[in-house]
Amino acid sequence: MAKRYEREEIVNRLKGETEQGRAIFNAFAGTGISAKFAEAGGADMITTHILARFRMAGLSSMAGYLSIADANAVTLELGKRDIIPIVKDTPVLAGLLGTDPTRDMGSFLDEIIAAGFSGLLNCPTIALIDGNFRRTLEETGLTYDKEVEMTAIAHQKGLYTTAFCSTPEEALKMLGAGCDNIIAHGGNTSGGTTGSKTVTPLDAMVELVQNIIDVVKAENPETLVTCHGGATVTPQDVQYLLDNTKGLDGYVGGSTAERLPVEKSITGAVKDFKDTKLGAKF
Repeated sequence: MAKRYEREEIVNRLKGETEQGRAIFNAFAGTGISAKFAEAGGADMITTHILARFRMAGLSSMAGYLSIADANAVTLELGKRDIIPIVKDTPVLAGLLGTDPTRDMGSFLDEIIAAGFSGLLNCPTIALIDGNFRRTLEETGLTYDKEVEMTAIAHQKGLYTTAFCSTPEEALKMLGAGCDNIIAHGGNTSGGTTGSKTVTPLDAMVELVQNIIDVVKAENPETLVTCHGGATVTPQDVQYLLDNTKGLDGYVGGSTAERLPVEKSITGAVKDFKDTKLGAKF
């Protein structure tokens, strides 16, 4: 059963990693086995949410943005039954839909804490929606600011808070809410069978990440800035971002932490078994 950590404990754990020159890695997990072996690989945090649930069902993670399930109920159930019972010593975070108008977020976060979660992420996030749909959501009260409010409540309750931000302006809002870890989000990840074909290239990721780092570190140098998405697929891609930005503290892996490894390993294993040949017939 996963240990539940207080916010300051996680802050100190992660500070210890960065002081040793080690990049932070937050692994998303949509199944117990993903969480189990993310911990075995040394993940600093494990986060579960509805996007990971759909991803590990063989579907597009973007299905988590459609009205086909209760995102917050799915996260709570995934954590209680699949992730928290499997993980031992790694903080487990809940990816929650802060814009959910059907819940009192303060009381719901009490359920999240009681379930054993140590922190929170705003996922699914309005930050990934743009155009007329985003404008309509914002005009009708389903706003990014609701995610900021959720983060502030979580911070007050002692949860470790992480936040997807696609602009420096969103990052500043989350900083004001007390967010511990700003995640520069470059959009859906490329690669594999359900990855996006049109994604933020690595050089554009460098610019996005640096712009967010600059505003965050100017306000609070202690706040961690990590990144996620776009064309960042391999450890070499992550190293490229670390080498070409100033102040990046690590990376958050979703498809790269669970879907892509599973796609490759299961395909290869089954192919190897299928390549066996029958022996002599009687």
